[in-house]
Amino acid sequence: MSSIRRDHAHSLFPPSLAAFDQEGDPRVVRRAMLSIVVPARDEAGNLPKLVEEIVQAFRPLVARTRGRNRLDAFEIVVVDDGSSDGSAAVLKRMAGIYPELAPVFLASSVGQSAATFAGFRAAEGDWVGVLDADLQNIPGDLARLWDALPGFDAVLGWRATREDSWARRVVSRIANRVRNSVLGQSIRDTGCSVRIFPREMALRLPAFHGAHRFFGPLLIREGCRIAQVPVGHRPRTRGKSHYHFGNRSVRVVVDLLGVAWLLRRPVRYEVVSPESSPAPSPWIRVAAGFEEGR
Repeated sequence: MSSIRRDHAHSLFPPSLAAFDQEGDPRVVRRAMLSIVVPARDEAGNLPKLVEEIVQAFRPLVARTRGRNRLDAFEIVVVDDGSSDGSAAVLKRMAGIYPELAPVFLASSVGQSAATFAGFRAAEGDWVGVLDADLQNIPGDLARLWDALPGFDAVLGWRATREDSWARRVVSRIANRVRNSVLGQSIRDTGCSVRIFPREMALRLPAFHGAHRFFGPLLIREGCRIAQVPVGHRPRTRGKSHYHFGNRSVRVVVDLLGVAWLLRRPVRYEVVSPESSPAPSPWIRVAAGFEEGR
């Protein structure tokens, strides 16, 4: 059985915007630039290894000469979310070592979702990939998601194993079931940050605090064809988590209800050229003439 999980039930994305050929034609070669967006607050101890691992994972993809989804280039957009631990100095020093690093510095801390959207806007790639800065995500897994893209508009990682406390694992499992039940979807791990999707789509997503927990459902709302791929997860060795029960309980429930409302109220339209647009109905012409007569 394939480890890639597909969700076609909500496929409304226009075929003309398909990321890769759906038939898997090996003769079709697509090239693109990937912007890896990493929101980071007070992660100075993790940033050097994080950037090094991303570079080690993605430089071989740029250098390879075979494959349908070859990578032209990549950049690492680390968004310093108002850190107070010297992260800015670390990023400035590392930018002189790694030409792929393009740090963004926010004036004050705005939270993970806002920092992520700031990264989307600063990104220059055709695609955006997302990672956490705490090194619990494995950058090599993001490279595997890139290879899983052909035929899909977005690929989401799900943590096959969780290197967290049993309490966090239980809460996460319950939260995923509740989200899927309320939203009518089948996303295995909405809390996993390892994702790749088009930057064009990233800029269309509604921006709100907490949106990063709902990127999967919101991409399906936009009609994306989704693949879900198992990824690894490591224990945190430096720094401390910014999340606790107080900021992930009532607030998350309110966000869930808001996203459920958004999923049920999409606005869709198609722009056509004047040549292909239908002629106005007689009723409209008569009404227009009546208005002109007045």
